[in-house]
Amino acid sequence: MHRYAQKLHQLIRSLLLLSLITASGAQAAEKIDLIIDTDPGADDVVALLFALASPDELNIRALTTVAGNVRLDKTSRNARLAREWAGREEVPVYAGAPKPLMRTPIYAENIHGKEGLSGVAVHEPKKGLAEGNAVNYLIDTLKKAKPHSVTIAMLGPQTNLALALIQEPEIVQGIKEVVVMGGAHFNGGNITPVAEFNLYADPQAAEVVLKSGVKLTYLPLDVTHKILTSDARLKQIAALNNNASKIVGDILNEYIKGDMEHYGIPGGPVHDATVVAYLLKPELFSGRAVNVVVDSREGPTFGQTIVDWYDGLKAPKNAFWVENGDAQGFFDLLTERLKRLK
Repeated sequence: MHRYAQKLHQLIRSLLLLSLITASGAQAAEKIDLIIDTDPGADDVVALLFALASPDELNIRALTTVAGNVRLDKTSRNARLAREWAGREEVPVYAGAPKPLMRTPIYAENIHGKEGLSGVAVHEPKKGLAEGNAVNYLIDTLKKAKPHSVTIAMLGPQTNLALALIQEPEIVQGIKEVVVMGGAHFNGGNITPVAEFNLYADPQAAEVVLKSGVKLTYLPLDVTHKILTSDARLKQIAALNNNASKIVGDILNEYIKGDMEHYGIPGGPVHDATVVAYLLKPELFSGRAVNVVVDSREGPTFGQTIVDWYDGLKAPKNAFWVENGDAQGFFDLLTERLKRLK
């Protein structure tokens, strides 16, 4: 009887172990259903190559483009270029809003160059835009989506999603999470002393998204300015010696110069790519749930994100604010993914 009990115990343990392994495998295989909303821009292109090189984890439904770093025609072309360079032409690109909700459009050609891509030559990609508009695509997709199933990575001004939410507020039902590169608190701004470019470019759109009730994560300048390039990190990318690593190296070597000079820092941030790293490996980052509001009043604090880091107002926490990240872990992950491309 004792021997029978031992065998039964061993069998139960084996079955439990098998179920744990199966559950773990199923969890690992679960992809993030993702739409990337973007305004390429140098760091956006790096982010897109990073994401497009990660098909096992990211099911990229579409790229949607918005005016931001440069005009809409150029951001849309640059998104298609990134898609072409990654060999992922099956991913549709939808052009969206050509201007902000209310404010006068601004661009960042002084940082990203007239074409939005410094350091590399641009051309007209072979494959064109998908038919239809990015805002309508967001509405149609999120209406039909399973409840809380689609993640949206916001790499530029939040105009497209705001327009979709204004027209059809019920689309929030399809959104799992919105992960935003934008804002600044401890770091200070990069377009004014207090405002970060993406929020400054369309603060009213950011307000709409913040008030919609969607689950929100912000990767602000507070964290992106801690994840800096270095000679060693650029060399590890260059050592891959493929086309993708050459493109990223050429972009970054040119793009980081301005920030290094302006801030007196030893390397440059790759802002938008931190969103992709967060989606792939959130354990590289840390932060806390906070209340965030955006100042959309005309004046010196226009576009500022006001973050109640110490919960002094006891206001509802409407976003997870990422404040720190593992810089070397980020560049190791980026390098590993770029290695997969040609």
